[in-house]
Amino acid sequence: MDTELAGILGSAARNVRVKLGLTQADVADRIGMASEVYGRLERGHMLPSVQNLRRLCVVLNIPPHDLLGLGEEFAAPPPKEKPRARTEEDVPEMRRLMRNLRRLTPVQLKLMNLVASAMQQQKKKP
Repeated sequence: MDTELAGILGSAARNVRVKLGLTQADVADRIGMASEVYGRLERGHMLPSVQNLRRLCVVLNIPPHDLLGLGEEFAAPPPKEKPRARTEEDVPEMRRLMRNLRRLTPVQLKLMNLVASAMQQQKKKP
């Protein structure tokens, strides 16, 4: 493993993640990696696979040449995508809740839905 490259990539990923207001768990979840593994990547202890490097670029909205510490001469033409509008799911508390909900069984999800409905009913009462 190229430890210098791993350090450059990990540092760049951490800087962008922090600027975006994401946690390591948020990024790891979005690229399909365990948060412990992603933490090792940010600390420069490992290099991602090509597939995970691509996913990381997409999630962090950063071109690969920036993550790899290369100059602008390696930059590809910018994609013709419209920026995604910020949604309620971008709030850290909502992302944590969604991560936890994805781990529940169908029965547990049904119970959580009942709890949320009851909370909504209580909110409406004076």
